[in-house]
Amino acid sequence: ASEKGEERTDMSASDPSPSSSSPAMVKDEQTKKAAREARKKEKEKEKEAKKVLRQQEQQQYKPPHVQDIEQELYGVLPRVQSQRETGRTWTHVQDIDSTMAGRQILVRGHIHTSRAKGKTCFLVIRQEAYTIQGALFVTENGSISKEFIKYAGSVPLESVVDVEGIVNTPQEPIKSTSQENVEIHVTRMFTVATAQTPPINVEDASRNEEEAQTKGLPTVNLDTRLDNRVIDLRTKANQGIFRIQSGVCQLFREFLLSKRFVEIHTPKMIGAASEGGANVFKIKYFDRDAYLAQSPQLYKQMAVMSDLERVFEIGPVFRAENSNTHRHMTEFVGLDMEMAIKDHYNECLEVLGECFVHIFDGILTRFASEVEFIRSQYPIPPLVYHKKTLILHFPEGIKMLHEAGFDIGELEDLSTIAEKTLGKLVKEKYDTDFYILDRYPLSARPFYTMPCPDNADLSNSYDFFIRGEEIVSGAQVHCDW
Repeated sequence: ASEKGEERTDMSASDPSPSSSSPAMVKDEQTKKAAREARKKEKEKEKEAKKVLRQQEQQQYKPPHVQDIEQELYGVLPRVQSQRETGRTWTHVQDIDSTMAGRQILVRGHIHTSRAKGKTCFLVIRQEAYTIQGALFVTENGSISKEFIKYAGSVPLESVVDVEGIVNTPQEPIKSTSQENVEIHVTRMFTVATAQTPPINVEDASRNEEEAQTKGLPTVNLDTRLDNRVIDLRTKANQGIFRIQSGVCQLFREFLLSKRFVEIHTPKMIGAASEGGANVFKIKYFDRDAYLAQSPQLYKQMAVMSDLERVFEIGPVFRAENSNTHRHMTEFVGLDMEMAIKDHYNECLEVLGECFVHIFDGILTRFASEVEFIRSQYPIPPLVYHKKTLILHFPEGIKMLHEAGFDIGELEDLSTIAEKTLGKLVKEKYDTDFYILDRYPLSARPFYTMPCPDNADLSNSYDFFIRGEEIVSGAQVHCDW
């Protein structure tokens, strides 16, 4: 044992283990690392140089101008001035699927990306939020020539093009496009409108920031987006946001119309502040003062009292609140409703609860693609809600906050932090992101709010919440004023 021990000592002294590092080894590793970084930088420089060269070639390339669209295969079309109707039929990119394989189609869209090399060119055509790959290959019969490939690869990004071709089903899904299971084998291609070099790249503006940081890919800052809003709105997330916004109004309107509501349109320039307070915009109306409407509230009440019984409005609301949070906006679109009740204001809560469930269900079924467009850039968990909306009384909410160690008075209005905390507590206890908080303190509500019949400190009023964010406020209105 002693001899073996000595032998091990000798070995460790003469032959360093792989884990130990001599100065020579460290220096050698540093030299290799520096060489790798130098090669990487050199490749990046070569890549950038090639990119600049391609851009220069594109700028110098003079594409042919089309004289006869019936006979020519590619080129720049004359400006669309409604000279004539061609009778051509365009297919929307969203509608292209594998059932159309083998069919000749015509689409119009923006050049989202392009990559030409040798005898091939691959394009991604974008129409609204939907994309499809177009492929060109030089053919022996000359229908797709090298000049055609050169033209296709030279069309600037964001240019509008007409692409004709045969729908093909690729062997592997094309994950970079919305129409994954199809592509177009291009036979003809025409530039409808040539774009200048865009100040921002739509592909960069569409990236998830966290994923982009992980992969070292570029994104676009908010100030740059806002300076180039027209192009920023072309991202699929923004396309989804605008379509869902439209869908919310559509679903709100169709549900209330089905419940015998009448849509009204109320004045937005009024002679006096509609709800009092200083948060009102004062404007000049010819030779007198006027104000932008803070709410259609009083007009809705007048309409109900005029025997319309159930009314709603979708329109702008103006609040002169000098706040920079996402909760307070100086101008927003309000979705308002007012209805007469028979016995109890719970009749209104029931209608509103059903209305929101109709909206949530409709978004998930009719706008599923748009929801995924948004989630691809801004990952958010699915909304959890019940078909029968949870109604939580204000004292119950205060009790839950107290049990969680929150210091708040029994009749104190909820702060932003309290609302968010209660939203989390409700989710933990009732497994819902969406709920109604009912019977608010009377002191926290507008002058026209009806007091509770069993507690004069509380009121027949309510707020609707999603994940601790107030989205609706309402009340029974007393009729003594």
